[in-house]
Amino acid sequence: MSFETGFIALGQQKKLRCEKFLNEMNKVIPWKEFLAKIQPYYEREEKIAGRPKKDCLAMLKIYFLQQWYNLSDPAAEEAIYDRISFQKFLDIDLLADEIPDETTILRFRHLLEKRKLPKKFLEIVNHILVDKGIMLKNGTIVDASIIIAPSSTKNESKKRDPEMSSTKKGSNYYFGMKTHIGVDSSSGLVHSVENTTASVSDKKMAEDLFHGEEKAKFGDKGYYSEEEKRQAREDGIFWGILDRGKINHPLSSSQKKRNKKLSSVRAKVEHPFQVIKCQWHHTKVRYKGLFKNSMQFNTLFALSNLFMSRKYLLDTI
Repeated sequence: MSFETGFIALGQQKKLRCEKFLNEMNKVIPWKEFLAKIQPYYEREEKIAGRPKKDCLAMLKIYFLQQWYNLSDPAAEEAIYDRISFQKFLDIDLLADEIPDETTILRFRHLLEKRKLPKKFLEIVNHILVDKGIMLKNGTIVDASIIIAPSSTKNESKKRDPEMSSTKKGSNYYFGMKTHIGVDSSSGLVHSVENTTASVSDKKMAEDLFHGEEKAKFGDKGYYSEEEKRQAREDGIFWGILDRGKINHPLSSSQKKRNKKLSSVRAKVEHPFQVIKCQWHHTKVRYKGLFKNSMQFNTLFALSNLFMSRKYLLDTI
């Protein structure tokens, strides 16, 4: 065997990190349950349109690839032609199979949005995680993150997106939307998602993020309420919201110590945002309007739950 042949053979044996990731996600995603929700709508709409139907599973996989690699519809089509790891994940042979074009990919995404199926994805995933004892739902940590939208008016309409708004964080102003989440305090997995314009306060959305069976509630100072703190104590719920100082009434040393202790628990709420914003690079909105972006973030959190718990799920397969 020549040096060149041996080098190529060795290279072909290397397991790429992206292939490992896609193989693991392919195993833990509940494809059967997802397809059961999609296929009745998918078959009906394709039949009405009179179009040749693409495989529903392949279209769903392409949709998930868009979330993991932050791809637009045209970029997803090109990436399938270009990346062998994508072709393996989709079980597509370029010589024998027809690749869905960007319009087909767009139509499938619109179908999911129209039927609000991303919300169903999160419900299905969380039901599985609860059944397997991975998500316990004893306590909830709440938090919100700003997703930036284009603030420029240099476009055809000469306007910014009317469904987005500005907000101030620290000394900086941001334009966009907010994603509010409720996270299981034991596992750090997301069980509730709400999306609003950026100007909506974190505190206003807090009650929509609790599932109602909590034995403990956690959050940062933005969620503090003296009245709710007293009510939680009366209801036997542990109040883990950080204390907030007032004008001429700074926090005592014991309150500062308590806040520091609670911060280690509250930090779990940052993990889903870390996956979505740092690993999957969704720091900016992709679509115009709140609804489409809201549907996307429901999908993202469903996939992040599977990603964060994949080791436990792989052990149960």
